[in-house]
Amino acid sequence: MVFFNLWSVINWYIRPFVKWILRKTTRLCELQRICYGDKPGAQRTCNVENSLMLSRTRDVIEVIAFLDAVVLEKRFIPQNFDDVLYPSINIILRAKQINTKLHPKFVPAFRKCLQQIWSYRQLIDDIEELRCTQYDSKNSNHEEKLLKLWSLLQPNELLEDRITKQWQDIGFQGDDPKTDFRGMGLLGLENLLFFATQYTQVSSHVLSHSQHPKYGYTFAIVGINLTSMAYYLLKDGSAKTYMFNAKHYLPNIDLFHRFYCYLFFEFDKLWIESKPENIMEFSMIFKKFENAIRLQLSDPASVFRINIAIDTV
Repeated sequence: MVFFNLWSVINWYIRPFVKWILRKTTRLCELQRICYGDKPGAQRTCNVENSLMLSRTRDVIEVIAFLDAVVLEKRFIPQNFDDVLYPSINIILRAKQINTKLHPKFVPAFRKCLQQIWSYRQLIDDIEELRCTQYDSKNSNHEEKLLKLWSLLQPNELLEDRITKQWQDIGFQGDDPKTDFRGMGLLGLENLLFFATQYTQVSSHVLSHSQHPKYGYTFAIVGINLTSMAYYLLKDGSAKTYMFNAKHYLPNIDLFHRFYCYLFFEFDKLWIESKPENIMEFSMIFKKFENAIRLQLSDPASVFRINIAIDTV
């Protein structure tokens, strides 16, 4: 800890000098060197974010504050990008003395980084709102989503009643699933429903594993545990690797759901491969899984895809 604090102090004083030397020798500011030298995706965007957060330039600090305010107002969405990003980028161009005629490739690369950085921050706020929304059995929208989850996972079995032991067939703990959503709120249900809707074959396959007579586990409860894991990976910034390397998506709720689906599919594979003696091994295997995911996410070059392979257990 002492070493870290000492290094932080040294870096605080040395960093501006190093940047000045590199600017003089390369004729490029730090943001240009990152956008030209780093690969598109997590590596480039995370380094741009770090550079901006460490900036002592007043104009840059004000741009950051402005974009953060836009996020708080829930206005950092694609239809507002031109109005929000155009003036912000121009301010930074002037502050960093970047001639766009000499460097036409900088603005598109830098703009993409800003879109990813503040879309991620907007996503955190949106996910937090879902997590804090408690499941309400009197809310018809909530109830419809829960019943849809059942129909997708058990298409050939009618639900006898709203409160029934049948819910345990898809891995809830008791007769009423609403009690299991307390920790993660509506986010837990939204994740499960997205998995069952967008990856119907995969979710059915995973559900069949959870019902295995020897290696079975509580599907819905594990799903909610994975929601918690995905939530904390998002909050602490670990999920940036997944989000920023998704070429065709900006960070948004849909992409968070896809991240969750990846985690569910991969956890199921690890569980079956581990051949646990009983459910008491869940904590150990879950922690092993989380550590493996964090290790993958620590590599900015990592790309995550659901590789569907139907097996028999």
